[in-house]
Amino acid sequence: MHKNIEKIRTLFESLPYIRKFNNKTIVIKFGGHAMVDEELKKSFARDIVLMKYVGINPVIVHGGGPQIAGLLARLGKESRFVKGIRVTDDETMDVVEMVLVGKVNKDIVGLINHYGGKAVGLGGKDGGLIKAKRFAIKGEEMGFTGDVESIDPSVIRLLEVSDFIPVIAPVGGGEEGQSYNINADTVAGKIAVALKAEKLILLTDVQGVLDRDKELVSSLTLSEARSLITKKIAVGGMIPKLQCCMEAVAGGVNRAHIIDGRVEHAVLLEVFTDAGVGTAIGLKKENKKTEGPKS
Repeated sequence: MHKNIEKIRTLFESLPYIRKFNNKTIVIKFGGHAMVDEELKKSFARDIVLMKYVGINPVIVHGGGPQIAGLLARLGKESRFVKGIRVTDDETMDVVEMVLVGKVNKDIVGLINHYGGKAVGLGGKDGGLIKAKRFAIKGEEMGFTGDVESIDPSVIRLLEVSDFIPVIAPVGGGEEGQSYNINADTVAGKIAVALKAEKLILLTDVQGVLDRDKELVSSLTLSEARSLITKKIAVGGMIPKLQCCMEAVAGGVNRAHIIDGRVEHAVLLEVFTDAGVGTAIGLKKENKKTEGPKS
């Protein structure tokens, strides 16, 4: 057998998916370890460029928690969280906007462009993309921690038809023009619904959704995902990610994925191969993934 025959087989395996997703929009939340490991960052950027070259419209939403925490620490300011949500006072909001919009966003744009893409960075205030409201937790003062009130995807559509790749920082604008710091998963899910995206993909630092035996669940229906939360099989940070995916699917996104961003080329493996590398959530089971959860 020729040494490169497996590469050819992989290409043929990807062809049905390339055909299926041609001219479709896929919203990808870029975060976790993939954002801080240099090799994984390069792998991600190459994945995005390849997707664009084969006719898919990737839209990137990124986080930046570790970078924000790092700068706050250097400034001698302590990070404070309530139920896992960062409390964003006025001073912290300045740091958040500077890090997310001014640094992290531009780094991702530069890397994608370095590998041959045409990326454009956006904050949620650009073009009125993300209208924000204050995030409320009863009995807590959350400052400028925000939630999505509405999405106007016009600027994203304009970039897509011009073959640009939008890279979005999760900072929204309030009614008075004030900036709000919004969870990147939430922003990605809302943008996916507004764009009627084919897929929403969340990159995480875990394999995906695990069942009671701590084994990866490859495919979930909405009712199965809800059951994992109800039965407290899905716990901690997995709960809001599952809820984000369920809301996106209920809002019209064909399928949502929680995948392991620590795996090199994780996005391509999930989109273009039969096996994938994480958990897919949809109204029905995904054809290429038939395993259900053990409950």
